[in-house]
Amino acid sequence: MVKKVTYINKKLERNSKYSLTNGNLNFSLNVAGMDFTDKELDTLKVKFTKAHAEMKKIEAGEIKNPDENQKVTHFTDRAAYPHEERFTDVENFADAVRSGNIKSSTGIFFDYAVINGIGGSALGPALMQLAINGPYWNEKTRIDRTNNPKIYFVDNTDSAGVRDILDVISLEETLVVNISKSGRTQETKNNIIAFAQAFERAGLDYNKHACAITMENSSLDREAKIEKWLKIFHMSESIGGRTSETSIVGHLPAALAGIDFKTFIKGACKMDVWTRLADYRKNPAYLLAAMWYLAGNGKGDKNMVLVPYSDRLALLSRYLQQLVMESLGKKTDIEGNLVHQGLNVFGNKGGTDAHAYIQQLNDGRNDFFVTFIEVLKDSMIVPISKGVTMGDYLHGFKTGLSNALEARERQVIQIQINEVSPFSLGTLIALYERAVAVYAELININAFHQPGVQAYKLAGKGIITLLTELESLLSDLAPWTGTVDEFCKKADLEAKAVEVEGVLAKFAENADRRSFDNFKLTRAWTETKGCWTYCLEQK
Repeated sequence: MVKKVTYINKKLERNSKYSLTNGNLNFSLNVAGMDFTDKELDTLKVKFTKAHAEMKKIEAGEIKNPDENQKVTHFTDRAAYPHEERFTDVENFADAVRSGNIKSSTGIFFDYAVINGIGGSALGPALMQLAINGPYWNEKTRIDRTNNPKIYFVDNTDSAGVRDILDVISLEETLVVNISKSGRTQETKNNIIAFAQAFERAGLDYNKHACAITMENSSLDREAKIEKWLKIFHMSESIGGRTSETSIVGHLPAALAGIDFKTFIKGACKMDVWTRLADYRKNPAYLLAAMWYLAGNGKGDKNMVLVPYSDRLALLSRYLQQLVMESLGKKTDIEGNLVHQGLNVFGNKGGTDAHAYIQQLNDGRNDFFVTFIEVLKDSMIVPISKGVTMGDYLHGFKTGLSNALEARERQVIQIQINEVSPFSLGTLIALYERAVAVYAELININAFHQPGVQAYKLAGKGIITLLTELESLLSDLAPWTGTVDEFCKKADLEAKAVEVEGVLAKFAENADRRSFDNFKLTRAWTETKGCWTYCLEQK
């Protein structure tokens, strides 16, 4: 009994000591469930002093991304943005779409808006739309949507995404918002082409249905001006995609859906004020970064599991995957030393998680720490039994799971917000943006470039070059029948056999819908050889 009382007292003392609450933000952070001591936290003092100085340099406008010779201004720009002409321009544009002062090429209301972007240009707006308007917004009547359009997202170069949207929209009533900072993002460019072709097939002028969010004088900006698109909005060069949700990138999709973006910015800015404190024990973003550092030995040895107990926040883990992993997954540190840093993020929503992967968290490898995000205000009060509501069960499952994990010496962080609203979403996004930035300083890496992303883009372009070369080879070789290995020997491409097989498989599986000038390629499975045999015919 004495041991139990001692344990309870220590837990209460620890919870009091390692909790931060801000009543003005309706926000609290509790890290008492993490495995650390006061002494270990004290060892980070020197690191945080240096990191805080670097954070102040960021906000003072020093070049923080030397690779691209750019400042990093999302922390400071968002405070000024609601007072800028650009903010008013977006609001006026959305109002004009709602009222019908801006109409489609055939003179009717825009009842659909397609948001075409990738990474932060899609994940942030999609998170906002789900969190504030819910998953069934597009099924509501126009009156229930207060004349705002239905919102769809296309964020890949998978033609299925385009086709799925085309199956349910009316192009005559569709506005397409194309978002690309540089204008060179290939996935976004491909979707622009796909929708432009669809409009052309329908006999409609795509240019009167398209608008752009991009940097001034980017390739997209120039194209939109030449083609006389409906509207062009310019974004800041110093704001990266994964930190762009509080900028015009997040604003236009939100405004078209009737979301109060100014309140969202207010929440982010109020969190910014709190997270500018130098004392890392009183600063929630710094304390969060400290937990990541101590849990993973400063090397990302523990995975971050994110579990928001809210259906409306189901996309938060995907949003944070990009923010955290693209920012922190780096091969070298600032001095160029090989470090292979990073922090893996995966997540689900509670209590769905209890029937998905909590078995692993309970009894599997202890290679993670989990962050629970609880929303206190229920959307509905649904009585289940006397004195117990549906929301009480969700709270009970969260608390029970948290206690069970701590009893198994799994590490737990807990965040509470009062409700899912534009304001609270702003606080969460600003919190994690700051935590990621300061954690990067703790481990001495550049959080604001992405060489790995550029590497995959270059590799992808190499495959496209091979594909065009193969078209020419196949045209010259027809007619021919054989295996991939036989083809590669004939074409002197044995070193690229794996890549060649991938291209030939794509050609063959789309033979009935894809037209080549001089040949047709099909394939059939040969049981005796255990491989595909390709048949190349002249046209």
